[in-house]
Amino acid sequence: MPTDLIDAIDALVSPTGQFDILSKYEINKLTRHSHGPHYQTFRNCALAVLNCGNYMDDGKELLEKYADFDISVVPTERSVKLEVKNAPASAFVDGKMIRGIAEHLFAVLRDIIYVNSEITGDPRYNLVSAQGVTDAVFHILRNAGTFDGSRIPRLVVCWGGHSISAEEYDYTKQVGYELALRHLDICTGCGPGAMKGPMKGATIGHAKQRDRNGQYLGITEPGIIAAEAPNPIVNELVIMPDIEKRLEAFVRTGHGIIVFPGGAGTAEEILYLLGILLHEDNKDQPFPVIFTGPASAADYFIRIDQFICSTLGEAARSRYQIVVDDPAEVARQMADGIQKVRQYRKETGDAYYYNWQLKVSTEFQRPFVPTHENMRDLALHTNQEPYLLAANLRRAFSGIVSGNVKDEGIRNVEKNGPYELKGDPALMRSMDTLLASFVKQQRMKLPGKAYKPCYQIISD
Repeated sequence: MPTDLIDAIDALVSPTGQFDILSKYEINKLTRHSHGPHYQTFRNCALAVLNCGNYMDDGKELLEKYADFDISVVPTERSVKLEVKNAPASAFVDGKMIRGIAEHLFAVLRDIIYVNSEITGDPRYNLVSAQGVTDAVFHILRNAGTFDGSRIPRLVVCWGGHSISAEEYDYTKQVGYELALRHLDICTGCGPGAMKGPMKGATIGHAKQRDRNGQYLGITEPGIIAAEAPNPIVNELVIMPDIEKRLEAFVRTGHGIIVFPGGAGTAEEILYLLGILLHEDNKDQPFPVIFTGPASAADYFIRIDQFICSTLGEAARSRYQIVVDDPAEVARQMADGIQKVRQYRKETGDAYYYNWQLKVSTEFQRPFVPTHENMRDLALHTNQEPYLLAANLRRAFSGIVSGNVKDEGIRNVEKNGPYELKGDPALMRSMDTLLASFVKQQRMKLPGKAYKPCYQIISD
């Protein structure tokens, strides 16, 4: 029977990459830890990877559809294999798993098991200190093979929504194409939409330049991977343990950031980035940031710009530029900005592949759990340093993302009702206006799906 007529397949998957040759100690450790307390995370991330290409932005829906899915580590004499049962049939061609998906599947094993067996609880990594977290992020990325010491700065991080219009998606491809023509690489959150488009466009640009070493780096985390399953163009997948470490990985590995239209998740990323750049210690760091989209997305950026100006002020606005409907100009400006980054790193002796000098304070590193109590207690007022306000606004948007697309967050809101947010009246009005514009523009859910707000503004 053709694979596309079968809902699920059982298979034994051979190892790829660094798993080809393992010691007996490593084999035993992988086998033991894969069946430990982190099995559920391992299973859920593996299912998301296997679901590549099946558009589904609801983590709860995915887990319920494949409730019978199972994965286990099978030890062999020199390595391990992965046994999957009731896996999505789209991950296979003629009964054999697609190579790229198999690579992503073993990346899940590497990152989920490595982090929990080598990083968490290890006294070498002080995860309550800023430097300790930064060191942990570095080691996770290095273990994934992300770094290349001989590579000059050329990695552009692209952020944006996973459910964007066809016109916006085509625009992201055009930008990716122009970036690749200038020998720049792409890093995204690795999902569909604005995370796939730049990579897809870049493949053509790199091919035209005969650049066979194009990097398509995807960085995700367990809580969101089901809603944003890795797209097939990603040739390096890294799963960070939480949102905060994922965001730090973006800003330390990237040499510039482009923001395409999105929703609450994109707003969260913008606030995180601006909060870091607003810190006094980072004022002299060159870091090109461009907001861009087609002409039809101009209103989106007007709303974002107004919100940033009204909450964080002109200093935040000065850290980015907005370029509408001009992919080539975006690429030119980014290439020029990255040249300044290269010169700065060269003069200061910082690594090209990891920005050690960037100040990321603990307010941006502590994992935020969006419980109803934590959301209610957020300090959403202007009587604080702008970078601290940005950190708290980032947490608020993180909670909204959780309640909108993540399995745990959706269930939490279904059980306890919408999150409550309170703060300065003017600030809260600005936030509510921005979120309402996301709903109106259908940026909070897929078009055609019913939208139920996962938050409500209450009087302070």
